[in-house]
Formats: sequence, C-alpha cells, structure tokens
Amino acid sequence: MALRDVTLHVPKGEFCALMGPSGCGKTTLLNLVAGLDVPTSGEVVLAGRSTEHFTDSDWTRLRRDCIGMVFQDFHLIPGLTALENVALPLLLRGEAGDVARTRAAESLDAVGMGQRAQHRPDELSGGEKQRVAIARALVHRPQVILADEPTGNLDSKNGEEIVALLRSLPQQFGQTVMLATHSAAAARHADRVHRMRDGQLE
Repeated sequence: MALRDVTLHVPKGEFCALMGPSGCGKTTLLNLVAGLDVPTSGEVVLAGRSTEHFTDSDWTRLRRDCIGMVFQDFHLIPGLTALENVALPLLLRGEAGDVARTRAAESLDAVGMGQRAQHRPDELSGGEKQRVAIARALVHRPQVILADEPTGNLDSKNGEEIVALLRSLPQQFGQTVMLATHSAAAARHADRVHRMRDGQLE
C-alpha cells in the first residue's frame, strides 16, 4: 500500500512541501492530485469539486485547464526550441499559433528565460531547462502547480534558484504549489511542511 490514512488540506495560494525519504509516498500523493493514479479508497477534492467519479476525459480536461506539473527530469522535447516547448500545451488544446507563441514568450519572461527562447534543450544548462519546464507548467495559467523533486538533478545553487522561483508563484499569480522533496533546504521555503514516512503523514 503506497499511502495509508492520508488526510491533507492545502489552502488556495499556499506553497506547501511534502518532505520525506525516497519511497515514502510523496510522488504517489502528487500523482493522485493530478489524476495520474486513482485512489483505491478516499477521494481527491480540487477547488471544492470531488474527483471521485471522474472519467479519463474529465481528468484530461482538468489537467489541461487547472494543473501544471514540473518533474525532476524536465521532459522537454529535444527538437523544439524553449519557446516551442512552452507553447506546446496551448497548441494541443487548440489555441491559435500566434496566441500560443505570445503566451509562451510571456511565460518564459516570467521565469527569466526570455532571452533563451530560441535555444533547444541541449543548448541549455540543467537550471535553464528546469526554468523552461516551469514556464511550460505556467503557460495555461493553472490553479495548482505540482513539482516532483524539481531540484533532484540540479546543483545546490541552481536548486536554490528553482525553489525560490516556485516560492514566488503564489505571490505573483496566486497559484497553489505542492512541492515533493527530500531536501530540508528546499522545504524551508514552504509556508507549510508535511513530513511523510512509510505512506503516512507524520
């Protein structure tokens, strides 16, 4: 069992950290919030709306409109520029190309990557790739950002900058941010820290 008796309330606009060792259930909890995993009991409520009876298409719409995700491994498409990577979620949901490019440029500017818009991932440092990934998570203006070990592949300086950037999102855009991390240095930026061990909140 990945999670047991977990009850968690995250207020709108809060930056919270889920902290604990590998295998404690942090990623599973984020995946449940995102609808990538389905709970065998209990329910996930987002913005006051129960997801208990959601279909796959309901979850797809919710992720497309309301959730942004940032991963440890960036997941950028190698053949696309930073701008194209960030614009892609908008194009996939049917936005016009010029609108998508404008919004992508704004999102890159918001994370300090406007000057690197035409660079491809192999021309970017690890910290720059993660900033592009955050810009992509922001571009559709979601209510919730889920960040799963986003500093795991970065050195301490870049990791600190990425967490500070995530910390700024609730202040700039009013988004709720859930950060999964094993790093005490990363967690100290959070409004609230939830410690996890063996699938439970301590």
